[in-house]
Amino acid sequence: MNLLVTGSSTGIGRALVERLVRQGHHVWGLARSDQSDLARSLAAAPGKFTAIICDVSEWGQCAAAAETVATATTGLDGVVTCAGVQGAVGPALSSDPLKWSATIRANLDGTYYAIRAFQPLLGKAPRRAKVVCFSGGGATKPRVNFSAYGVAKTGVVRLVETIAEETRGQSYDINTIAPGAINTRLTDEVIALGPEVAGAAEYASAVKQKQTGGGSLDRALDLVEFLLSDKSDGITGRLISAPWDPWERLPASTAALAASDIYTLRRIVPEERSLKF
Repeated sequence: MNLLVTGSSTGIGRALVERLVRQGHHVWGLARSDQSDLARSLAAAPGKFTAIICDVSEWGQCAAAAETVATATTGLDGVVTCAGVQGAVGPALSSDPLKWSATIRANLDGTYYAIRAFQPLLGKAPRRAKVVCFSGGGATKPRVNFSAYGVAKTGVVRLVETIAEETRGQSYDINTIAPGAINTRLTDEVIALGPEVAGAAEYASAVKQKQTGGGSLDRALDLVEFLLSDKSDGITGRLISAPWDPWERLPASTAALAASDIYTLRRIVPEERSLKF
């Protein structure tokens, strides 16, 4: 397959690129930093890795990257948006407004820009096009001191749900995943910030996660691969948890899933909790 991964220089994005290229796929990797070391490590792999320097929070750079990819292939089979930053950390009402806004841009705009820029190439895919976006902590419940990150990741989920509705009936699937508590540079950042900035609960959780090894990276990568494959055809507009949801069994219930609001963000009304106000 011809695939594009953002945030490919570090963390989950880098691990995903390594797996996909070693399986024989051609992967374009977008990142702000140099990726020469990654390219060298994959030089003998069955697939191909092409690095592009790009800040996904800048539309012009995403559009230019799409033009570059378009000169090398007639279509993309899938796009995976792994790029993200933790950004502004601290109480929302005392955060630096500009840093808070920049966090939103990097996580939410960066996801949208990547999808939008490469949409024409996805439309030319010889198979059902796939888009996989990353959610994160704070998307399904408040995350104290991480409002910008949580708001952006919640926005990503609703963006995916909306695009899924707008493309319903087309040969196109788009989903969001929650990878789980995997040890990445974001974990290290929380520990480095300390309990005074990140908050006691977040700090303690990050330290424990680091000490115990965190969640399964392979499980998260397996879910991405599943959503890029034809096994997931027809599954779209969902937020799926890599460690907690039985996603391997979803193909047997694609029609029922499509007719439900399972794995989506929705408002809970009193009746659903057997309450009356």
